[in-house]
Amino acid sequence: MKKIRTILKRIQKKVELRRKLASFVSFIKQKEILIGISALLTVVVIVFVVIMSTTNKPAGEVIQDIFEQEVIRHPLTGQIIDAQLDNLPQVFGVMVENSADAWPLSGLDQAFLVIEAPVEGSIPRFIAFFSDDQEVEKIGPVRSARPYYIDWNDGLQAMYTHVGGSPEALELIKNTYDTLDLNQFWYADFFYRQNSTRYAPHNVYTTVELLKEAFDEIFDDAEVPSYDIWQFADDQPVETQSSISIDWSDGLTYDVGWKYQEETNSYLRYQGLSAMKMEDGAVIKTNNIAVISTDIRVIDNEGRRSIVTVGSGDALIAQNGEVYLARWEKQDHDDRLKFYTTDGYEISFNAGKTWIEVVSSLSQVEIE
Repeated sequence: MKKIRTILKRIQKKVELRRKLASFVSFIKQKEILIGISALLTVVVIVFVVIMSTTNKPAGEVIQDIFEQEVIRHPLTGQIIDAQLDNLPQVFGVMVENSADAWPLSGLDQAFLVIEAPVEGSIPRFIAFFSDDQEVEKIGPVRSARPYYIDWNDGLQAMYTHVGGSPEALELIKNTYDTLDLNQFWYADFFYRQNSTRYAPHNVYTTVELLKEAFDEIFDDAEVPSYDIWQFADDQPVETQSSISIDWSDGLTYDVGWKYQEETNSYLRYQGLSAMKMEDGAVIKTNNIAVISTDIRVIDNEGRRSIVTVGSGDALIAQNGEVYLARWEKQDHDDRLKFYTTDGYEISFNAGKTWIEVVSSLSQVEIE
């Protein structure tokens, strides 16, 4: 009996020893965790103090900045860039004709934004936008100004590049607007004529390099640009894969098709029955299409148009393979054209290029 008690005491001591050992190990582990947490908190506090000492942001915004990785995008294209730009890029708006006599055209495929609207005879004309951080070796043929293009141009504080213009357009530039105006009639040195293969008035061209030289020489005291920036987002392709076509006028010559390209989540431009090609053989692709409906009227015997640019109206947006109803808005002559969902949220465009088509009615648009 005594031996049994002795054995039981030994077992009890071993159990107590194991408990003490387990408790000690647990204490050590807790100590290590506490030390680790303490060290981490110390680092966070140091980083927080350093940041707070160099910024006027509220603490909540600073904490958010710490845990969110900032994506820096180019203000005009939405493409991801390495570092924030010191200033907004200077923009150049160039009038480019689309008369069949001028084909093939040059430079449109490289514009970050193009707006297409009708002029006389229901022939569409473009204002193509380029920035001073681009290199485009040939743009044109460059043609004359119209009032509504100036409104879209001035929304980007762009240097408006053209060859002459309608009386109303030239009057607005001279006496009403503060447009940065580059008229070939007065500044021919920043344009050139391709007389060997083209005939007037379809033979005037320019380059981004010439436009930069013109801006530096003529507008060296201009203010730093401060135009509004669109919202951009990454591609989000859907399964619908819709294309669109636009009936510009009688016949097929100037009718436009934008065919969705699944492999690149972009749209390929067709004019008439074939893909539209530039003089160098390049095709036109865009990442976003906006079609805006607005009041368009013929105002004189020459067939010139009056197009409402300020206000709001219906629009269609094509991106990611889908087409949906939206609203366009432009509050003033020199405000930027913007787009909103039907419930009032500003639309985010895919990074890349955007084309805007201006029509009198969305009934001119067919979704395929």
